[in-house]
Amino acid sequence: MAQKGVQLDRETFSCSICLDLLKDPVTTPCGHSYCMNCIKSYWDEEDEKKIHSCPQCRQTFTPRPVLVKNTMFAALLEELKKTGLQAAPADLCYAGPEDVACDVCTGRKLKALKSCLVCLASYCEKHLQPHFDSLTFMKHKLVDPSKKLQENICSRHDEVMKIFCRTDKQTICILCSMDEHKGHDTVSAAAERTERQRELEVSRQNIQQRIQDREKDVKELQQQVEAINRSADKAVEDSEKIFTQLIRLMEKRSSDVKQQVRSQQETEVSRVKELQEKLEQEITELKRKDAEMKKLSHTEDHNQFLHNYPSLSALSESTSSINIRPLRYFEDVTAAVSELRDKLQDVLRDKWTNVSLTVTEVDVLLSQPEPKTRAGFLQYSRELTLDPNTAYTQLLLSEGNRKVTFMSQQQSYSSHPDRFTKRYQVLSRESLTGRCYWEVEWRGGGVRVAVAYKNISRAGSSNECGFGHNNKSWSLYYYNNSYIFYYNNVSTPVSGPQSSRVGVYLDHSAGILSFYSVSETMTLLHRVQTTFTQPLYAGLWLYSVGSTAEFYKLK
Repeated sequence: MAQKGVQLDRETFSCSICLDLLKDPVTTPCGHSYCMNCIKSYWDEEDEKKIHSCPQCRQTFTPRPVLVKNTMFAALLEELKKTGLQAAPADLCYAGPEDVACDVCTGRKLKALKSCLVCLASYCEKHLQPHFDSLTFMKHKLVDPSKKLQENICSRHDEVMKIFCRTDKQTICILCSMDEHKGHDTVSAAAERTERQRELEVSRQNIQQRIQDREKDVKELQQQVEAINRSADKAVEDSEKIFTQLIRLMEKRSSDVKQQVRSQQETEVSRVKELQEKLEQEITELKRKDAEMKKLSHTEDHNQFLHNYPSLSALSESTSSINIRPLRYFEDVTAAVSELRDKLQDVLRDKWTNVSLTVTEVDVLLSQPEPKTRAGFLQYSRELTLDPNTAYTQLLLSEGNRKVTFMSQQQSYSSHPDRFTKRYQVLSRESLTGRCYWEVEWRGGGVRVAVAYKNISRAGSSNECGFGHNNKSWSLYYYNNSYIFYYNNVSTPVSGPQSSRVGVYLDHSAGILSFYSVSETMTLLHRVQTTFTQPLYAGLWLYSVGSTAEFYKLK
């Protein structure tokens, strides 16, 4: 009873706003007491309404009451504190709206410390004590405070649900097991929990192992990122130095050509001017002689004419005739530099392919699954063109080098070491690494859709040159409404819907090459799982005059 009296004292001298013992107590006109700061703050928020109310009884005041400290109340509080009245300890805090309240407390309820799954009630520290003191209650299952205890009561029979029906996968009460769940596979909820707990532990172990594996992967990927960054920085730095050297070399060669042309220009101009001066002197001399002869020819005295005629000096030998060549002069230099430029462009184009191929995609640990829809494949689509330098001489390229047609006559191709000399084949200009997707559409006779390494043989008609007949190429052959896959001269019959278009998916780092029949839907025809050691090139092989194949323009 003494303890209850102290509790009443605490409630009597507590502020209903802060729920703590009153500080600087003030009393409103309605008789309720609050901490001065608490009620001021409360009324400050009501200032805009021009009406102020009591937080407890809701009585309103107009105008705002002037509050003064209740000295008698304050003195009484001080005396009570000396006799042992203190603020409620943390474990006896009152329950708020978000808290689980003690089901036994009357009046203002305290926070629950535990909930009992047997009693289906929640208890504060005081009312929980019997569960520690009584042997009967000690067997009860205590858990953290829960607001969902009523969910353990059967809504039909108002009984505790202690049974689990495995047939319907739900908890039920004992009456349910004898009624609508009669004959079902039932066990105690505790037994089901034990079994599921074991499964849960196994799942947790698997998850924890996966977490460790993924953390290791993340660490390795981070190391790979750092290695990529270091390597890329060095490659950029080194390539900039090399290109700077190339630029300086080109500038030096440009300066040398300029200097040589200017020097030769000066020599040639000097020579021409020297000859020009000689010719001008000869013209002057000839004009003087002509004047003398003209004067003599006008002499009327025959004797005088005959006397002076022998005195005319003989003409000097004339300068050789000038043979002016066609106006070419230094055009040959321009032609030579242009030829050098063209050769450099060819070298840069060919060698640049090798450079770009070395900038390959990082082979990360987390592989990407193969797409399931055409839209998924299209995100890896590549715009490919055919390389004229590789085309057999009867293959005509068109549509921006995306289409090839087998012609009856030879085409005007220049000689090139990359050209197929006997096989009716052509390779793409672009190399293929990473994940790529493209489609080939054909008309006419048979066709092979292939991929090959760049170092596949080109000269002759041996198996080393034919797509699919060596270990440097893979091809899907369509002929007579049937498919055959070739690799290393081994043929594999392939079944699937016939279509004039084939989709090719390549995941270079994963070693996956897949061929799909493309129409209204996509159907897998054949998949290869291997290891690609070099960048690949798309290839086409036609079989009959008039047949065509084209890299389909993907949208």
